[in-house]
Parts: sequence; C-alpha cells; structure tokens
Amino acid sequence: MAIDNGMTADFLRSAFGGESMAHMRYLIWGEHAEKEGFPNLGRLYKAIAHAEYVHSRNHFAALKDNTGGYKVDAGGEFGLKSVAENLVWAIDGERGEVEQMYPVYMNTAVFQNEKEAERSFHYALEAEKIHVGLFEEAREHALKGEDMPIADQPVHICPVCGFTHVGEYHEDRCPVCHVSKDKFIAFE
Repeated sequence: MAIDNGMTADFLRSAFGGESMAHMRYLIWGEHAEKEGFPNLGRLYKAIAHAEYVHSRNHFAALKDNTGGYKVDAGGEFGLKSVAENLVWAIDGERGEVEQMYPVYMNTAVFQNEKEAERSFHYALEAEKIHVGLFEEAREHALKGEDMPIADQPVHICPVCGFTHVGEYHEDRCPVCHVSKDKFIAFE
C-alpha cells in the first residue's frame, strides 16, 4: 500500500536521509573513538549505528510503493573533532529527533491516517530517547578522559525497531515492538 499523503511521504524520505547519515557518522565517529583509546565507546557507536540502519530500513519499507527520484533534505553534523565534541553533535542530533522531528512527523502520520509511517516514526522516536541518554553518559566519561564503563556488557539492538539496551536484557520481549529478545543483535 502506498503512502497516500505527500507530506507524510516527504517526512519518511527526510527521516530516511537523516537516519542514513547518522548511521554513517556513527560508524566514522566510532572508528575515531577507538583510535583515540575509547574502544567501548567505539562499540557503542557501532551498535547505535545499527539501530539507525534499522530506522532507515523501516522508513524505506514504509515508502515501498512510493517510487521515483526525489531530492531529500536532511540535516546533520559533518566533520571530525575530539571524542567529546563528536558526542555533543550526536547528542544534539538525537535530541532534535526526540524533541522536534519525530513528534511532528508522527503527529502528521496520525493525522493523515498513515499507519505504517506512524509505526516507523514511533519505533525510531522510542530508540532515539535511549540514544540521547547513552551519548550523554558517554560524553561525561569522555570529558574525564575515560571510556564508557561497558567493557563486559553487550549492547543489544532490536532488529525490528532499533530499541537499544546496554547489559544483560532480562525481559522476554522488546518493550517497543514486542519482538522476542532472542532476535536481538548483540554488540560485544
């Protein structure tokens, strides 16, 4: 089924572009963190990059019958700075999605009765809330010259919605999309 409303389709394309760029930025910033002596932060970035891929894939899938060429506008930070400065950019990007972008996109999808878009935006919004907190914690450590204290903890990513959890996950299902936890991808 196609997305019938142009505004919701534009929002899905914009979100796809933004999530795709975040995916690549996080891989790059993760490599940089590892080279600077922050291997746990590098792993966290890789895991969250995968969550961003999941969001991109969901947005793309929601557009399945909306084919053609489009110019997509999506904001994002470019460049490579210190580990702590890159984390500021990551926090700002995630916070912008949580506080502005996804609430507006989701409300539009609800108003326009676009259920697939609504679900995709909801999944991303819930995961991005977690990412803000993780990146804030990582920055606190980086400012002290410390790596994230997660050396012996896996970072779990739900392959359906991008839900992110550090450490052992004790519930049976994802709290966002309810997929079984045995489907989670562990970054160790």
